[in-house]
Amino acid sequence: MLYNWLKNISFAYPLLLALFALLPVLIFWYVKRNSRSQAAIKVSSIHSFTVSSWKNRLRHLPFVLRLLALSCLILAIARPQKRSDEQRTEGEGIDIVLCIDVSGSMGSGDIPPSRMIVAKEVAAEFVRNRPVDRIGLVIFAGESFTQCPITTDRNNLIAQIEALQSNSRLEYGTVIGEGLATAVDRLSKSQSKSKVIILLTDGKEDPPETRLIDPLTALEIAKAKGVKVYAIGMGAVASTIVERTGTKPGQKNPNIEFIDVELLQRIANETGGNYFRATDKEGLKNIYSQIDQLEKSKVEITSFRRYEERYLPFILAALGFLFLEVLLRFTLFRKFP
Repeated sequence: MLYNWLKNISFAYPLLLALFALLPVLIFWYVKRNSRSQAAIKVSSIHSFTVSSWKNRLRHLPFVLRLLALSCLILAIARPQKRSDEQRTEGEGIDIVLCIDVSGSMGSGDIPPSRMIVAKEVAAEFVRNRPVDRIGLVIFAGESFTQCPITTDRNNLIAQIEALQSNSRLEYGTVIGEGLATAVDRLSKSQSKSKVIILLTDGKEDPPETRLIDPLTALEIAKAKGVKVYAIGMGAVASTIVERTGTKPGQKNPNIEFIDVELLQRIANETGGNYFRATDKEGLKNIYSQIDQLEKSKVEITSFRRYEERYLPFILAALGFLFLEVLLRFTLFRKFP
């Protein structure tokens, strides 16, 4: 218990602790003076003069109390303090929505272990590195869905990202337009000066009959709301896909969804963002890093160092020891001339 208390204590004037060097000097002076004050007489035996009583055994107690009082005073004037450090992060954040394709093709293993797993890992790391931003999550396949509204709850958002799966319960297909429109809607009431969508997909618009909004309409909505879109096309390059699927060059594989680069570039360019192509995990990490640098939040970290004075108990202890010493000297250990 004492160790834990001392571990959190620092001294404002630690050099004053050097005064403890005076205590051995005082002890030496007391012993020397005490030996001189003893009467000396030459006798053949001192057995008859030996006095053994509690008063005799405790005759040095007042001096011990004085040493304890001085020790407490030295500790008090050195100003023991308990220090606590705090940090407060403030800043002007950016509202961001991660709009991620969760269609069946995201389970492809051309970016090992799979496109979906890599997309989740990199997105979660991006969220961890944005301390003051509000971030949300929208997913889409044959329909779009708000998985997590924009929030500052990092832990909840990361949990939602890590739980994503391709071949989700959403309808089959790929509706880039509806995914983008849903993400824009999440930002429509934002008061932030900067509103950003990171749109990640590995395919092209492949809508079911129930589609409500096409990509170009969603683009116009994003422009009207002042939302910037960074578009990421995810998937290995065509030659790599050919090698891994066994398809001969020049022969299309029906299992491969080719990225609509023209559409993604148009969405990015007309909203003031950029288009990126991710062909492997490292490439995707670099893309998120570039976006992180392009969309820097204004962050201010204020450090607080608080001190809680702890000298009062030592002063009270010193006064207590001095009072006991004086009381004993004028009562039990009182000397008569």
